[in-house]
Amino acid sequence: MNKKRQLAKNTLIIFLGKVSTQLISFFLLPLYTGYLATKEYGLVDLIQTYVTLLVPIITLELEMSIFRWLIDSRGKEKDTKKLISNNFFVLFISLSIFSILYVIVTSFINIPFRWLILVDIIICVLSGNFLQIARGFGKTLDFSISCMLTGLTTVLSNIIMICHFNMGADGMIISMALANFVCTLYLFIRLKLYRMINFKLVDKKLLKDMYKYSIPLIPNNVSWWIVNVSDRTIISFILGSSFNGLYAISNKFSTIISSLTGVFNLSWSESAALHINSPDRDEFFSDVFNTIMKLFTAMGVGMIACMPFVFPLLINSKYNDAYNYIPYLVLGSVFNVAICLYSQVYLAKKLSRQVATTAVIGAVINILINIVFIKYIGLYAAAISTAISYFVMMVYRHIDLKKYVNIKISKGFIINTIIIFSYSIFLYYQHDFILNIINLVVVVCYAYLINRNFLKSGLNTIFGKLKRH
Repeated sequence: MNKKRQLAKNTLIIFLGKVSTQLISFFLLPLYTGYLATKEYGLVDLIQTYVTLLVPIITLELEMSIFRWLIDSRGKEKDTKKLISNNFFVLFISLSIFSILYVIVTSFINIPFRWLILVDIIICVLSGNFLQIARGFGKTLDFSISCMLTGLTTVLSNIIMICHFNMGADGMIISMALANFVCTLYLFIRLKLYRMINFKLVDKKLLKDMYKYSIPLIPNNVSWWIVNVSDRTIISFILGSSFNGLYAISNKFSTIISSLTGVFNLSWSESAALHINSPDRDEFFSDVFNTIMKLFTAMGVGMIACMPFVFPLLINSKYNDAYNYIPYLVLGSVFNVAICLYSQVYLAKKLSRQVATTAVIGAVINILINIVFIKYIGLYAAAISTAISYFVMMVYRHIDLKKYVNIKISKGFIINTIIIFSYSIFLYYQHDFILNIINLVVVVCYAYLINRNFLKSGLNTIFGKLKRH
């Protein structure tokens, strides 16, 4: 029970911070779709995609090693300072080399927003690294606060730059960089990282060990990037930026599930690492897996059932075609929940190569389906390829992971999930108000039934604490 409570506590703290950022981004959709043309929004989305790709390549995923090693060094001040010093040394070298190469390459290639993109990448590298340090220290509250500051800065800067100054795409990119800068500055000061930097502590052997862990994660993350957003590169190249703008809006809704998965994954990665060798490991991991999958399955079908009512309120009519692709992307995001849960078990066992191998399989499937079918069925190819590639990765990891941890899944839950998703997606495309209401009622009942034990347990805990006080 202590394991579960600690996991729940960390998840709640991280959730409060991360969800504020994600919800703010979600509720900014009316602003983006109202002020930006589909082509302009598609271009900014593509830029964000490539920034996401470059960050782990520039750092060689060192931030993930820092997080994992800091967990082991908790309570050991000398080891912690040594880790932080080595981390900053590598950051300085990596960012210097990248900046020089970027300036040289972009001198020969015409890239829009050239300097803004460079600044955005550098700040994203620093903010991502500092966030992992905060997690490694166990400072989940500071992690959460920094995320809230990022969200607040995003809102204010977007409103000022896009609405007031009418800066369009430039305003969006500047807002992203500014929000990440605020996050970086807060964590640098709050965690007192400036007191831990001493380049005399640079240790080649330590860096070598850390890179043995982190470098295999690079193909994993590149593969994740391919599965997640290579669709947008192919769409932009074959169909054009306007279509990419539509697809980006479709993705915004499924991204809510992916973002919340990421929130839980942050606390789950710590719990998995701490309890990977516990005697009751299989039981604990299976319990967590089934509970989380039921919650996110309910969220996925709930989102599909709510979309006929929510979409017209949030999205400008010029983006209406985006409605068609949402169910497949939501389904894919639910598969992604299982994939992420399995990933942290691999990483807790320090089996980063296996994570990379399974991710490459999904990436290849995604690209092949996109290239073959996008000319014939348009954006449906991108949405369906994402769902299929995630499904294959999920099944592969479940089978492969049996060699290390025995995670059991309820067969009844699997059957019920297939039925409810098929039912919800079918009614989604009927465009009938009465059927949509029926769908929503059925889904709400389903969500309660599969999660009733979790809800009762949570309510009993809350009321029990209130009675004691």
